[in-house]
Amino acid sequence: MRKNWLLGFFLALVLVGASACGGTDEDGGDTSNGAQQQQEEKQADPSAPQADLEGIPEVVAEVNGEEIPREEFVQAYEAQFQQAAMQSQTSGQEVDQDQLKKQVADSLVSTELFVQEAAERDISASDQEVDQRLKQLAAQNGLESVDAFVAALEEQGMDREEIDSQVRTQVLIERLIESEAGDVSASKQEVRAMYDELVAQQEQAGEQAGQEMPPFAEVRPQLEEQVESEKKSEVAQSLLQELREDADVVVNL
Repeated sequence: MRKNWLLGFFLALVLVGASACGGTDEDGGDTSNGAQQQQEEKQADPSAPQADLEGIPEVVAEVNGEEIPREEFVQAYEAQFQQAAMQSQTSGQEVDQDQLKKQVADSLVSTELFVQEAAERDISASDQEVDQRLKQLAAQNGLESVDAFVAALEEQGMDREEIDSQVRTQVLIERLIESEAGDVSASKQEVRAMYDELVAQQEQAGEQAGQEMPPFAEVRPQLEEQVESEKKSEVAQSLLQELREDADVVVNL
């Protein structure tokens, strides 16, 4: 199974919690357009930093006997490096490629652990669920159809089989986390506490914030999603820790 930046973004989303009130990248949107823009800017600037792929082994990691090959790692790393390089141009700090490689390898290992656990629990993703997720991704990216979304990814070197595989893995992991979390709901007290915290942050930012916090009733649905998302993220982190403790993982970087 091949997994690169599309799945990498999703895994980060699962582990750190979705931001219902945040930007497009955090809620799963605009990733294909962003990656495409970064690639175009990189090509337009030959002086931009390059990903260091020297010394990457043919088998980057093994997870319970399942190999993560060099090709899979390189795909994920190059995409993450492009983002890091763009950020470094803004911050002025050079990309720590050794650290980034460890993070990418760790993400791929985590994904494989989740996929294996889903198989252990007989959790699967139907074609209908994959199609529905593709429609959601297309809408989040501001595209009118799945065909348009697929075409945007194909321009970046992905084929339809790979896209479907990654999206299917997204659905698998989500179903696994939902199975582990059970019935997750946000209480009124939790939602109100999050709102009060955001209001306090806004007041602390003062005039630099540029806008006032909307009334509680107006943003309550988004805040409920945020609280539930953070709870699922905690479940995902806890499950991943358990899986790692019991797993046979070898990273060859």
